[in-house]
Amino acid sequence: MEKLIVKKLLINYKTLEDFENFLEYGAAELSMKEDLEGSIVENDSESPFYGIYFGDKLVARMSLYQIEAKYDRYFEPAQNYLELWKLEVLEPYQGKGYGQALVDFAKSFNLPIKTNARRRSNDFWSKMGFEPVTYQPERDRGENPYVWYPEGVSEQSAE
Repeated sequence: MEKLIVKKLLINYKTLEDFENFLEYGAAELSMKEDLEGSIVENDSESPFYGIYFGDKLVARMSLYQIEAKYDRYFEPAQNYLELWKLEVLEPYQGKGYGQALVDFAKSFNLPIKTNARRRSNDFWSKMGFEPVTYQPERDRGENPYVWYPEGVSEQSAE
């Protein structure tokens, strides 16, 4: 299989158009269009959006945010981490490695990662090496958090 290339998506009207194409197939609650519209600055290099193209069509995407340790409620001890949001692969491209390529790209930053598993995606996250968060002090926001630790960093007992 050819190597899938993850690209940082520019915050511009072309990306907005690519996101609108996702709505034809994607779940409405995963739409990143509103996030993009809220921060549109032509070709902003600080974009949190990443994607994979098949030809000139955006077929897989995610948001990736760096979170400072002072806001950490998922790792013990608190640390800087990445929050992976809204991973979505268009239906005809699912099961072909696009989601894994995006997750592997996020892992390449070598920081712990937190994600919120969507319905019926627990198996995918487990296969990617993520673990469900079981220790949740004063934090039930309807989430289903999963975390991943880089090599050499492991979860310490939170009890």
